[in-house]
Amino acid sequence: MTFDVEKTPEEWRAELAPERFAVLREAATEAPFTGSLLHVDEAGVFTCGGCGQLLFRTEQKFNAHCGWPSFDACEPGSIIEREDHSLARMRIEILCSRCGGHLGHVFPDGPTDTGLRYCVNSVAIDFTPEN
Repeated sequence: MTFDVEKTPEEWRAELAPERFAVLREAATEAPFTGSLLHVDEAGVFTCGGCGQLLFRTEQKFNAHCGWPSFDACEPGSIIEREDHSLARMRIEILCSRCGGHLGHVFPDGPTDTGLRYCVNSVAIDFTPEN
C-alpha cells in the first residue's frame, strides 16, 4: 500500500514518542484502561497521531467498557481496513488512510445503528476540543 504521507522508519522514529511509534508503526497495543483519551467526552475531534488527519468526532464516541476509546463510525475515507491474522482469530485492523498508521481494530458488535465498534489506541490519536 502507498499513502499520501510516506516516511522511513527512521523518520517516523525521530518524530514520534517511543510508545506512539510502537503503536502507529509497529501495530503494538497499549494496555487496556490506560489510555489518556478513554474518558474524553467533551465536544471535539480526534485526529491521527502520525499525520493529523481527521478520523473521528466526539459524537461518534461511546463507552464500550472494553478499555480503549470506541467509536461507532469514522469520518468518510479516513480509515482503511485490512485483515489481521496476528492472533488465533481473524480481526479487522484499522489504519489511517493518509499515513498508514495502525489505530486499532473494528468489530461488528457496536451497540448503535451502525453495529460497529472502532476500538482505538489512545496513543495513536490526538484530541482537539471544540472552541
